[in-house]
Amino acid sequence: MPNIEHSYYPHAGRVVILGGGESGVGAAILAKDKGFEVFVSDMALLAEQFKATLTQEAIAFEEGQHTEAEILNADLIIKSPGIPETAPLMQQLRKTSIPVISEIEFAAQYTDATLCCITGSNGKSTTTMLTYEIFRHAGLNVGVAGNIGQSFALQVAREQRDVYVLELSSFMLDDMHHFRAHIAILLNITPDHLDRYNYDMNAYVDSKFRIIQNQQTEDYFIYCADDEEITKGLARHQSPAMSLPFTQVDTALAQGAYIDEQKNLIINIPKREPFTMNIEELSLQGKHNVYNNSAAGLAAKAQQLRNSVMKESMQSYVNIAHRLEHVACIGGVTYINDSKATNVNSVWYALESFSPDIVLIMGGVDKGNDYDMLRDLVKSKVKAIICIGKHNGRIHEAFESDTDVIVNSASMGDAVEIASHIAKKGDTVLLSPACASFDWFKNYEDRGDQFKEAVMAL
Repeated sequence: MPNIEHSYYPHAGRVVILGGGESGVGAAILAKDKGFEVFVSDMALLAEQFKATLTQEAIAFEEGQHTEAEILNADLIIKSPGIPETAPLMQQLRKTSIPVISEIEFAAQYTDATLCCITGSNGKSTTTMLTYEIFRHAGLNVGVAGNIGQSFALQVAREQRDVYVLELSSFMLDDMHHFRAHIAILLNITPDHLDRYNYDMNAYVDSKFRIIQNQQTEDYFIYCADDEEITKGLARHQSPAMSLPFTQVDTALAQGAYIDEQKNLIINIPKREPFTMNIEELSLQGKHNVYNNSAAGLAAKAQQLRNSVMKESMQSYVNIAHRLEHVACIGGVTYINDSKATNVNSVWYALESFSPDIVLIMGGVDKGNDYDMLRDLVKSKVKAIICIGKHNGRIHEAFESDTDVIVNSASMGDAVEIASHIAKKGDTVLLSPACASFDWFKNYEDRGDQFKEAVMAL
């Protein structure tokens, strides 16, 4: 039965799930297990693994179309976060009284687990996996889900966890209304996906702040006090939860996380033993990763985990694939896969993490990027830019006076080949696209995998 505290939607009748990917199939299985009549509909063709699962579970589905008669008679709609509000079907659904929610919102009704939820424009996956590893190392019965790993709904359906660490995108948060994060982490807010928010930055900020909706006094709100958009957003969005800011400005916090003069990360939460660790001991280096460790450390301390466990985890953690991932060192040239960097701010963090000279591979589907914030780093660190994807004109315009070489490529293999001729011993070839991937590639993972294959073929 659903958790009464979280029970706001029909718990019988017909559920229609829009989108037959990881989250949609997981939601379908949970809905079936809870006694709903379930129908899955996807405008695209389903991956074979998901078709096989739905068939095995005897769940009805369609692919390559949305049959309105099968959808508009639903008691509840669970929507893929990838479907925009501008889609004709969504326009129709909004005229009805049928609730439209996310997989996360649906699954949360059926678990009493502690929910540690992480959002932000950058660093979500790294912080999510770091937090998960700290929790796991401490012996907690923990699952990881959301934008990463196996779907939350499937885990709720088939496993029993005490804690979930959830990576949440703004698109997921938009379809969450009664969901409650017991630990909410807001890492940063920089322009991203503005095409989904009518190019209104405040609307995007408001979407990110949905992570604190429905919090209660016994919960925790962890956020970056150095982020301008978060600071402005706090004036409009407040939580009754305990506030735990983190900062790298020269400020000692009695409640939160900060860096002292000796470069120690200090974490203080009332009625908890303080945590201290020199940032040079962190396995993930760079200013952005100090922020990520601060957030994960605050979450761990909120869970009353031991300092020794936290330190061991933060010293040994290995970064996720496609995020500043070391691929190889060939002829003295280091190749780095940062395919997950789909916005300008992520590229800024990547460039900040490496010394000159960098051969930067970037480009793809431009989401209205403002490249101004990269100019100083490009001038000081980047010796060449190699463009991939279709939307390269704005990259040429932005950086033609800031670096000596900007060239287009015909494929990822071509881009890596060009980079290998430009780079010299001691240089870094960095794939950090700043753009979406779906012009040349299936997704950012496919883009990163093709980069790694091309590097290993040199």
